[in-house]
Amino acid sequence: MWYNSWRRGVRTIKIDILRYLDDKHLTIYRVAKESGYGYTTLHKSFNKQQSNATSINLRDLDAIARTKHLAMWQVLRELENDYLSDDDDD
Repeated sequence: MWYNSWRRGVRTIKIDILRYLDDKHLTIYRVAKESGYGYTTLHKSFNKQQSNATSINLRDLDAIARTKHLAMWQVLRELENDYLSDDDDD
């Protein structure tokens, strides 16, 4: 699922969170178990339809950071560096 992370005029920049999880060999179940957040909550969040007003959830960043034993800013940096895409790239 794509997360809208930035809006500039008519361009929307998105984060492909599911590709990130796949590339890092993480499952939603593992993230939920290791972070302490509920599976259903994370599953719904990672798989929801996005709108231009929806941004990445801090809880989701925290869950991934806890699972990977990183700070949230480190996860966000990985997402911004390797998993951003314009709306046109869908």
